[in-house]
Amino acid sequence: MKKLVPGHNDHDEDLGAVEEEFKPLTREEADKLRQITPMLSLWRVVLAQVGVGCVVAAVAWLMTGRASVVWSAGYGALAVVLPAAIFARGLSRQQSRLPGGAALAGFVVWEMVKVVLTVAMLLLAPRLIADLSWLALVAGFVVTMKVYWAAMWFSRVPQSTVKNF
Repeated sequence: MKKLVPGHNDHDEDLGAVEEEFKPLTREEADKLRQITPMLSLWRVVLAQVGVGCVVAAVAWLMTGRASVVWSAGYGALAVVLPAAIFARGLSRQQSRLPGGAALAGFVVWEMVKVVLTVAMLLLAPRLIADLSWLALVAGFVVTMKVYWAAMWFSRVPQSTVKNF
């Protein structure tokens, strides 16, 4: 017998679409999944970004020996770290006080604040850093920004764990 699914038509079957059975987790399964899933703290990510920014600035010093290159690389990292810290602070203050829709709106607002602050810092860089090295600034910015990806990569839950439910 064929199930009627809203928005489903026979054309989907012609395209090879496979319908999977969705089974919601029980309370116990959800609790177990929360226990084995590592919680990724925003503050840990910000701290990791600070560390990576310091490493980039140190590498810039070792490679060039020029203070302006070190300041440029450090400022590039700061253009990621400072907005991320403000974003984390804003989200952590509203974390459990708001219902779902308002929490999502808060997330969007804090993300916009982060983006605007990042762009403003990058636009101010030539005025704040004497003898700015754009290459070092971009290197500091990009390498520090990649910490988000590294954090997601290292906090992944193995698929075999999820399939055991």
